[in-house]
Amino acid sequence: MRGLKIFYTLLFLTAPAFFWYPSPAVADTSNRVVAIVNDEVITLYELNGRMKELAGMDPAEMRLRDEKQYLEARRKTLNSLIEDKLTLQKIRRLGIKVTPKQVDAAIERIKRNNGLTQEDLIAGLKKQGMGYDSYREKVKVQLERMELINFEVRSKIIIREEDITEYYNKHRDEFVVKGKVHLAIIVLKQEGLSNQGGSGSLSRQAENILARLKGGEDFGELAKKFSKGPGAEDGGDVGFFKPSQLDPKLREIIKEMSPGDISEPIVRPSGIQIVKLIDNQEERLKPIEEVKKAIYQIFYQKEVNKRYSAWIKKLRDKAYTKIIF
Repeated sequence: MRGLKIFYTLLFLTAPAFFWYPSPAVADTSNRVVAIVNDEVITLYELNGRMKELAGMDPAEMRLRDEKQYLEARRKTLNSLIEDKLTLQKIRRLGIKVTPKQVDAAIERIKRNNGLTQEDLIAGLKKQGMGYDSYREKVKVQLERMELINFEVRSKIIIREEDITEYYNKHRDEFVVKGKVHLAIIVLKQEGLSNQGGSGSLSRQAENILARLKGGEDFGELAKKFSKGPGAEDGGDVGFFKPSQLDPKLREIIKEMSPGDISEPIVRPSGIQIVKLIDNQEERLKPIEEVKKAIYQIFYQKEVNKRYSAWIKKLRDKAYTKIIF
């Protein structure tokens, strides 16, 4: 279901909540306070809702299945909710604001990245029991959190050039582009012909086609007219292959060819092939200039994660939190 991707590619820190709605008979119990975070509270209702969102099942059912797993999930989820509260409190203190235009732009990126129309998005949200306004609010919250992380963490990160160079030199194998060849093939098959007479007729046809190619006729046009193999409608173009993907006989033939060359007829059990080498991309090591941004992102993300963990711990140490169970 394409719509489901919305909720995991869009949101940058947490997924949207699919809330658990208790029956009236247990509403009061579910709204009891389970944690205090500075001057705000977290209720059992919120905790159960987040647990169901993450686990995909009602917490009561989870508890019946595995008490130990349930308690661990509850502990981790409550810690996550506490950190969410602290983050939102910090956002308010810093006065971080996200405009409706920024929300619109983020949603447009989400739709574009997932190949969704506005109707697709709304239909996907409806299946998840969420209205469009609620979805916009969740996007807004996530954008605010990104601004906070940028302010508190990312703006302070410095990646040294020497670290990038050292990583490149130690991990060169990660930046090797394997060789590949781009081929077009005309396939002539013996269908409907006797073994003896058909073979001779097929060979004559192959020689005739090869002569026309040497005379300057277009390979693609002749492939469309005569080929009975893959890619015939595309002028015989069968795309790129690693040399290891080719059978030994063809691999040896290709090795002696240059881009633009056309092979002699290759006899196969089922017919005859004429191969054109369109391009030959040899194995190469990407230069550091080509991969510098990718290496930078490796260091950057690692540093963001480390600094964010330290920042949220510091924020929690300074806050008043009390867990009530």
